[in-house]
Order: sequence, then C-alpha cells, then structure tokens
Amino acid sequence: MRKINKWFGSVHALIDVDFKIYEGEIVGLVGDNGAGKSTLIKILSGVLKADEGEIYYKGQKVEINSVKDSRKLGIETAFQEQALIDYLSVGENIFATREPVKSLLKFFRIIDYKRIFEDTKQELKKLGLNIAPMKEAGFCSGGEKQGIIIARNMRFRSKLVILDEPTRALSIAGVITVHEYIKQLKKEGIACIYITHDLHHVYPIADRIVMLNRGRKVLDVDKSKVTLEQIEKMILRFAFGEEKETFTSRR
Repeated sequence: MRKINKWFGSVHALIDVDFKIYEGEIVGLVGDNGAGKSTLIKILSGVLKADEGEIYYKGQKVEINSVKDSRKLGIETAFQEQALIDYLSVGENIFATREPVKSLLKFFRIIDYKRIFEDTKQELKKLGLNIAPMKEAGFCSGGEKQGIIIARNMRFRSKLVILDEPTRALSIAGVITVHEYIKQLKKEGIACIYITHDLHHVYPIADRIVMLNRGRKVLDVDKSKVTLEQIEKMILRFAFGEEKETFTSRR
C-alpha cells in the first residue's frame, strides 16, 4: 500500500500511509482508538475505498473495490464484531458463503453438510482443536473462536489473514493458544496482520511492529532490532507529541 489517503468529510483519517507485508510475516499493527488502524484495514479488505493511493500485490498494481476483490487476492479479514455467527455451527462458520453443494434427484442442488462437517474436522485437527464441527459457535470459548477463524483461513488457502484484536478479553492461557494458531499460519507461509491495543500481546509473536497515530504511520520496526521497552518509549513519545519523525528499520 503506497501513499494511502482517506477523508471522512473534513477529517483526514489516513495521511500518506505506506504499508507492506511479506509472505509468512506477522506484523503487529498498534495504535490508540482513532489512529487509523481500522480504516487502513477496511481499505485493504475492500470495505472502504481509498481516496488516494495505490495497492500492489507481488509487484503488480491491483484494484480493491469490494470484499470480493480482496478475497480473490487471498486476503481474509476477521473483524472483531463479525468474525463468527454464534447461532451457526463451527462447520457452517468455516464454510459461510462458500458452502459445497450436491445434486438431489438431478434437479435440485443442496448444501452438502456431510462434506462441510468432514472437512471441518480435518481442518480443526491440523490445529489440534478438539471441537465438534456441529457445535454452535456461540458455545465456544474465545480462544476456540480464534482457532476456528484461523482454520477457515487455512482451509481456503489465504495469502494474508487480518485478525482484529484476536486476544481481547482472553485469559493468559487463551492468548498462548491463539499465538500457537498464528504460528501455524506462519508455517504455512500465510502472512498475518495482528491488530491490537496491547503491545505486550503482539510483541512475542510479531516479526515487525507498525504503529499509526492520528492517521499517520509513525513507527515501523523489525522486532529483532529493538526491545519491547524501546518500542514502548517510542510509542509514548509519539502519543504525547514529543516525536515528530517516523521511525523505521528496514529489512
């Protein structure tokens, strides 16, 4: 993403934001409410369209005008407020909008639930998730729900997975479990954008930390080059307006 700008009326929500991610990389996207995180991700997901800027995939310029366009590029986004449908089964959530069908009496086509539940069982097994495919998602724990989301992305061979606050309100054990699921994505070569307010949650697993502040990218650092304490100090300086220049460390 290059020089992304977005306005909402007179509010300049994103200001010349550059953002990149590599295959199999985990990027922690941090920032306070109103920093521009959700707006940036919604543009990448096809929910919103940038007013200015360009998006490239493997060096080729692409247009993302809808969620369908985003999915065609292999981008899957789990927005916190709509990641799973509680009254549907685990299997139905994994295959939502992409249900396999079978013919009935040569004239009708119906959803193939047997295949849905069999395939779901296999995907959950890869992550070590012992959940019945027919169980309603609303009865799953927070950690299990994140596992289901990741299983869905692995099933449909996503290239980039965007997780919105995946460890919010989880116990320490739940956070550790979700991190193991995300590591599995990395092993599969799937990139992941991990959106969070909690730097302490994302730092142990991220390869790189990117921070937005008031619509600008102010921090972009490889974790291997800075400590958690150094990043925290930088974030505080930007938050209180003591730092003016964007800090980056490039590969």
